[in-house]
Amino acid sequence: MIAIRNKTKAAPPEWARTIRAVRRKLRLSQAELAEKLETSAMAISRWERGEFEPSADAYLRLGKLMGDPLCWFFWGRAGLSTADVMRVLPKAGRRLRQDRIPTVQVVHAGAEKMLPAEKESFVAIPLLPVRAATPGEKGDMVADLDQLKPEGMLAAPKKWCPNPTSTISLLVKGSSMSPLILDGYIIAVDTSDTAHDDLIGKIVVAWNREQGLLVSRLIRFDHTDVLVSDHREYVSVSLATESLWRVIGRVLWWTGLAS
Repeated sequence: MIAIRNKTKAAPPEWARTIRAVRRKLRLSQAELAEKLETSAMAISRWERGEFEPSADAYLRLGKLMGDPLCWFFWGRAGLSTADVMRVLPKAGRRLRQDRIPTVQVVHAGAEKMLPAEKESFVAIPLLPVRAATPGEKGDMVADLDQLKPEGMLAAPKKWCPNPTSTISLLVKGSSMSPLILDGYIIAVDTSDTAHDDLIGKIVVAWNREQGLLVSRLIRFDHTDVLVSDHREYVSVSLATESLWRVIGRVLWWTGLAS
């Protein structure tokens, strides 16, 4: 169990309010919910007040108890992504991928008619309503990007997206990855490309539930993987297991308006 003692009377965090709402929806007392989760009524009380956050195991049990769609919130708090679950339960991807990559009608300027379908080499990349921060800023706290509804679509050449169904786009907050990536730019991220050995020297997006989404470069120093800014005055972030940072995917390309 992770201790998060609240010394003020601030409103409980979202996870605490959600647990309380879940218990009331199920019409269970704290003792009854505790029995189902194999914990104590005191633990449930502390969770709902936001004094202590449930362990990963408790979040997994909550997700299993609630089922789709709320399970994804709890599993995300446990550190699991939709991609993690889909590797075990591939059928779950059918619901999540519906309408994610719509058909793109490609119009060629100056052409009297559209080219044959086999020559249409564009794919649609969902633009998600979140920001990944560069070092020195704090990104959005979203744990599971697969659960977000896109706010728009970007058409991109197919050859730019080796894994179209696993590619998303995000807004960038901050300029400490300049001159390559500036504040307000859009980055395309391949969420299937997460193996550290293949990403050394590449720009990636990583996530930590306390710091949110971070876009920076993955470097390896003496067998230790770290995230660094292209401006070296910023402190690097260790990806050691105890840091609880997780690589979301590789940044494929970026785009933005001219200043």
